[in-house]
Amino acid sequence: MFQTITPIDGSVYVERALASMEEIDHKLTLAKQAQRAWSALTIAQRADYCTRMVDAFVADKDRISTELTWQMGRPIRYSPNEVRGFEERARYMISVAERSLADLQVEPKQGFTRYVRREPVGVVLVLAPWNYPYLTCVNSIVPALMAGNSVILKHSFQTPLCADRIADAAAKAGFPDGVFQYVFATNEDVAKMVADQRVDFVAFTGSVAGGHAIQAAASHRFIGTGLELGGKDPAYVRADANLAHAIENLVDGSCYNSGQSCCGIERIYVDSAIYDKFVEGAVALTKQYKLGSPLDPETTLGPLVTVKAANFVRDQVSEAIQMGAQSLIDPQLFPQAVVGTAYVAPNILVNVDHSMRLMTQETFGPVVGIMKVQGDEEAIKLMNDSEFGLTAAIWTTDEDAAVRIGNQIETGTLFMNRCDYLDPALAWTGVKNSGHGCSLSMIGYEQLTRPKSFHLRTTL
Repeated sequence: MFQTITPIDGSVYVERALASMEEIDHKLTLAKQAQRAWSALTIAQRADYCTRMVDAFVADKDRISTELTWQMGRPIRYSPNEVRGFEERARYMISVAERSLADLQVEPKQGFTRYVRREPVGVVLVLAPWNYPYLTCVNSIVPALMAGNSVILKHSFQTPLCADRIADAAAKAGFPDGVFQYVFATNEDVAKMVADQRVDFVAFTGSVAGGHAIQAAASHRFIGTGLELGGKDPAYVRADANLAHAIENLVDGSCYNSGQSCCGIERIYVDSAIYDKFVEGAVALTKQYKLGSPLDPETTLGPLVTVKAANFVRDQVSEAIQMGAQSLIDPQLFPQAVVGTAYVAPNILVNVDHSMRLMTQETFGPVVGIMKVQGDEEAIKLMNDSEFGLTAAIWTTDEDAAVRIGNQIETGTLFMNRCDYLDPALAWTGVKNSGHGCSLSMIGYEQLTRPKSFHLRTTL
């Protein structure tokens, strides 16, 4: 058995049984068998199933949103955004499937017919985290299904009901047995699944340590893995930026979802010419957040997912202050932030540098450090001074400058005048310890298929 402890009040919200190896074995066999018939359907037929699944999911948005708040603590005013994001990404990936999976034609050659066909890899194992439990898994589930694969989802023990709701939607859509399944399993049993010959691809979102574990489990097999492992995402505010817009967006990018976002803003570099005004505005806006029960529609900042996670954030902040950083947010403004609970006050720290964990290690909380820089060259150097490279954001009115700087930033996505958003039309990927592989966009179909070349001699 396992229990889901809600961060709202520390009570048990869900209790479920773990799958036995016999149950896992049955699911793997069923997925392998179902995939053959599923892949024989046309893309249009699979699109019809997936569209009905999305329709059913969206129709259940009220229950999904409430459950999400209870499971991981996101304020109820924001939980419906995840349903909207799920729908946006799923419908986009369905819409581009025909083009993405079409045969790749090559130049004509007399006497021959030649093309490259994209075939499904087989059974895709999706390992999803709790922080964006629907948005992270939809990136792989829908394109995997559209490409003709069967899917087994293993969701976080913190958000198990998310697996139920997707399965409910698939059942309402009439999916054939075995095409979409889910399982609750221990890390040891997940490793056995990754090593099993019936699994053909693994899509994992989680920690760097978790990514290494997946790679180790797959190391004796020649299968693909897609790994999204988090970040320490930077923002750079140039002197020519729209200051009010930068402040509004970057505070939101730091605090949304209580900072528990892989691509949330965790460090900000501001040109010295506007540094003081930026800090002043960011502090003023942060003080307006309302920390409290996420069930209250007025709450804009909920608890972190666990007390352990909250203590990790507190430790980073305390250590930075001991090393000379200055906290600009009075904790008395947020009396709900009590040590020993999952509730953490938002914070802005200055006088920070890269000797502090706060500026180099993933924080995953509503805290950000702000550093003054003397221009583009220093900002580029500091932005690249990280083991991660998921996203980076530049605030400027000069698009040419943004592209020039972006070409020098080691990152998977470069934003200008926005942050913390996944556009499903663009490839979602990372560099360095942010992982490897690609989801979303037409390119996202490539890792869920394998090429087969057809070389047909038509004349003798």
